[in-house]
Amino acid sequence: MATYWTLGCDAGDPQRLAAFWALALGYVKEPGFDEPDNASIVDPHGRGPAIGFLKVPEGKSAKNRMHIDVRVAGPGPWDMVERARLIQQKVPELVAAGATVLREEWYGDTLGHVVMQDPEGNEFCVA
Repeated sequence: MATYWTLGCDAGDPQRLAAFWALALGYVKEPGFDEPDNASIVDPHGRGPAIGFLKVPEGKSAKNRMHIDVRVAGPGPWDMVERARLIQQKVPELVAAGATVLREEWYGDTLGHVVMQDPEGNEFCVA
């Protein structure tokens, strides 16, 4: 069995960032983590890791060294046309929740992924 682990994230507004990532990933708030200075979200099915958000005084100052890829088509192999449709469907939902589109990456004529930023400027991809 794999080791249980939590992805820890710095945040200016932990509750806002937790709400954004819960929407993006289909997670739910973890009970007991609802203070202004911390928040946590969990996979409602218990498969994925928890993600914790802790308030820090400083803002983001450089590119992430690690980021989340939101894999809208699930595990491969994929029907690339359907995968591209799912990516194009998810991106506006995340923009409405506070994300920003940075660029699209194409593999020839096929949409590979969309690089975005969450509401605090952390890069991630919708793939």
